[in-house]
Amino acid sequence: MQMDEVPKNNQTRTFCAISIGGELCSASEVERERCRFCVEAWQPSYLTVSIEPLPPVVVGDAVTLKCNFKTDGKMREIVWYRVTDGGTIKQKIFTFDAMFSTNFSHMENYRKREDLVYQSTVRLPEVRISDNGPYECHVGIYDRATREKVVLASSNIFLNVMAPPTSISVIAADTPAPFSRYQAQNFTLVCVVSGGKPAPLVYFKRDGEPIEATPLPEPPAATRNWAPRNLLHRDLDDTKVPQSLAEGEMGGGPPNTAEPPRGLTAERGPTAEAIPETVVSREFPRWVHVAEPIYYFRHTHVPISDGTVEARATLTWTLNPQIDNEALFSCEVKHPALSMPMQSEVTLVAPKGPKIIMTPVRARVGDTVRILVQGFQNEVFPEPLFTWTRVGSRLLDGSAEHAGKELVLERVPAELNGSMYRCTAQNPLGSTDTHTRLIVFENPNIPRGTEDSNGSITSHRNFRLVLALTLTVILELT
Repeated sequence: MQMDEVPKNNQTRTFCAISIGGELCSASEVERERCRFCVEAWQPSYLTVSIEPLPPVVVGDAVTLKCNFKTDGKMREIVWYRVTDGGTIKQKIFTFDAMFSTNFSHMENYRKREDLVYQSTVRLPEVRISDNGPYECHVGIYDRATREKVVLASSNIFLNVMAPPTSISVIAADTPAPFSRYQAQNFTLVCVVSGGKPAPLVYFKRDGEPIEATPLPEPPAATRNWAPRNLLHRDLDDTKVPQSLAEGEMGGGPPNTAEPPRGLTAERGPTAEAIPETVVSREFPRWVHVAEPIYYFRHTHVPISDGTVEARATLTWTLNPQIDNEALFSCEVKHPALSMPMQSEVTLVAPKGPKIIMTPVRARVGDTVRILVQGFQNEVFPEPLFTWTRVGSRLLDGSAEHAGKELVLERVPAELNGSMYRCTAQNPLGSTDTHTRLIVFENPNIPRGTEDSNGSITSHRNFRLVLALTLTVILELT
């Protein structure tokens, strides 16, 4: 643009000259308004683009991405992109073509998941975890000056998609496992929370009250001196301690270690173990803590391929059957995508009265007998460890004991009639015994005295073998 002064009739007049596309636009000073219009026509079109910010959204919600733009040019197109791989890839998701007044989706398999609202606003009806990430809105207009050049402008937004946890459970670590009857044990509860994004906040409660726990960066097994030592245990089974002695210990007084008077045992005479056919409860010793239990807490989370995380929280302390039996522990989760906390709870219970069944109900010589733990009189947590023994002798296979819920006796012989079997169920809180007696009836298909010690039939087989050999020799001689 140039301003020229040209004298005319001894007067100075100012002209406005503007070159637009090779043509000269000029106006006199008197026609300044027309000159200003000429200048505006020469200036390029303006275009500004912005996207309204969004708070975090929850999976399944409807999301609207609104692209605002201002321009004085003629619309060319509006394109929405989803940015992936750290900004290196831009995937078209929707396009509006102003020239043909058409819009179309670029999603996979041509499945339309977006709706274009007012040409520049995209709506996702049901947002997914995979929709999480940055988005860009690109707007193109025709330049008013050249009528051919396209002016582009863009804006971006990050769509933060949250997902509430889908499952929560509380389990006991390392169970079932044997526990010492005469030594306090470290016990760990594990809370597993899956499907959340971001990672949830996990905490434990005992009987409805939050537990104040010491953060533990490493598992307890990695450190040897982490466990509290402020406890007392004794080397005797409290079920076999005289009542006066037990009351003295529980009352806080010193244990009575004096030996009984000589001759007392002899006067009572020998005692034999009585094996009833009902449940015999035998709890673990009751260790006395001189202080409240100290809890240790550890929290970790592992990313999952779908963008969510699996959170694991552990609570470890020195178990005390006296105060922990029938204690209610709960794991609770707080998450921004949840309207109220999510929880799972368990009650620590010592096993009482396992129910066992025997099949067949009427066992005969040579049958395979199965003795199975069917359940308990109450719910038991943690899961017990089951051990089978034969009272006064070894099991049929010669072993001293058998672990598992089921004991199998193959081809029972008549000698097992009346034998007693003990099932011991134990968990960190206690143990219990259940006894059952095996009654073996005669088998009409097996004559008496033909089975061996393992219940297998030998006499008939030997007789048949001799008879077959004899017939063979006779046939050959004839």
